[in-house]
Amino acid sequence: MEASPGFLSLSVTVVLAVAMVAACVLVHYETLRYASVLMPRLTIRPRKRILFVMGAAFIAHSAEVWLCAAMFYVIGHFGGLGGIAGKFGGSFYEYLYFSTVSYTSLGIGDLYPTGVLRILTGVEALVGLAMIAWTGSFTYLAMEKFWSLHRTSTD
Repeated sequence: MEASPGFLSLSVTVVLAVAMVAACVLVHYETLRYASVLMPRLTIRPRKRILFVMGAAFIAHSAEVWLCAAMFYVIGHFGGLGGIAGKFGGSFYEYLYFSTVSYTSLGIGDLYPTGVLRILTGVEALVGLAMIAWTGSFTYLAMEKFWSLHRTSTD
């Protein structure tokens, strides 16, 4: 049975969780804001504008996964707050894989967090859910705005 984390470990975990959420929200906001500013200026057909939106969203999600993977990597190697167990070698690629399945709430189960890193993994899943929903609503708004142009286009 694993020992309970101390107050200091939990405090550090809360600070890291808040930093992770803030960083992901900031990346997502700025990416979608920049995309919304560029979209009306683009001189491309409506279908390609929607593809632009999806590309921007994918870039934002990828950056967020990489941010979380980097945080997990640093914690796993230097933090002493927990790690990742399972068939795990400790490479950044494996942290990136773990972050991806956590962010998307896929949770395959071949790797699993230990210690207070479990809390951060749960927070990443919540962040991923919120950011994916945000992307869905943003994409809907973009499609609604450009749908009438699409109907009149030969695209």
